[in-house]
Amino acid sequence: MTASQTFTVDEAAELAVVERGGFIESRHAGSAIALGPDGAVLRSIGNPDAPIFPRSSLKPFQAVAVLTSGVSLAGASMVLASASHAGTPAHADVVRSMLADAGLNEGALQCPADWPLDTAARDALVREGTHASSITMNCSGKHAAMLLACVKNGWPTDTYLDKQHPLQLQIRDVVERLTGEKIQATATDGCGAPIHAITLAGLARGIHRIATASESSPFALYRNAAALRRAVLENGWAIDGPGRANTIVIDELGVFAKGGAEGVMVMAAPNGTTVALKVLDGNLRAASAVALTLLAQADAIETDAVQRLSAKLGLAVLGGGLPVGGIRVTV
Repeated sequence: MTASQTFTVDEAAELAVVERGGFIESRHAGSAIALGPDGAVLRSIGNPDAPIFPRSSLKPFQAVAVLTSGVSLAGASMVLASASHAGTPAHADVVRSMLADAGLNEGALQCPADWPLDTAARDALVREGTHASSITMNCSGKHAAMLLACVKNGWPTDTYLDKQHPLQLQIRDVVERLTGEKIQATATDGCGAPIHAITLAGLARGIHRIATASESSPFALYRNAAALRRAVLENGWAIDGPGRANTIVIDELGVFAKGGAEGVMVMAAPNGTTVALKVLDGNLRAASAVALTLLAQADAIETDAVQRLSAKLGLAVLGGGLPVGGIRVTV
């Protein structure tokens, strides 16, 4: 294994199958790791020691870095700093407020223009004849928070995505401190920000530290991590959106959840049990169900709760508009 690639097909394990009429139509393979409340490894599947790009599952680390730089955020604004939001009017309003606090306008955002992920919000913009914009791009809250950090510290705002920018160096430091390992590779994420390769085990370790941090810690890093976790659990709508997987899991189970592109998912139960996984083919449709199942198998959440959420997580396979099968977790 080299830092220029993630784990291979041979190193992956089956995580879930897709059944249609009793026939297994597709299989999702990947790697996963579960840590107990004390951070000890409870279960290892596939090769969680291989490097991956966490994609948006890295956003909690980026948000903690912004907070540690001296930026004061609370409530939904803090959550938007770590969100892959659906672009609803409520999300956009929070991002505009963050930019206003920085004395900047939407033109300062360097994330690409995009349509809202929320269907109703997108349809409303289309009816209004509005174009896709950076403000409704799912990463705009993270970018607004980064700009706030630049203004707070007197750093340049026009180069905030440069890998050598002081903010990006601070993010690297926070990622390495929370994961306990060195970054193995760096590339450019879909939103234009640097994305860092760490192992799946390191990702789980970092999320566990965020999930179990104390707001009374003598260390600012952990006070900020704890504040972020609390804000996310109190404002589940902000990190994702109405009817979307992360928001459902947060609001109904009190589980910290953050998905990332290319099949990455992290979750942490109220008792600190943490799961991180990567679906090798990049498909996220089974990721929430797999993560929740691993938490249930670790007795961190009730199995009945996972079954109850199945209908809301889009696990049904349809034929003619009717359920004819479903996604079934096999770990």
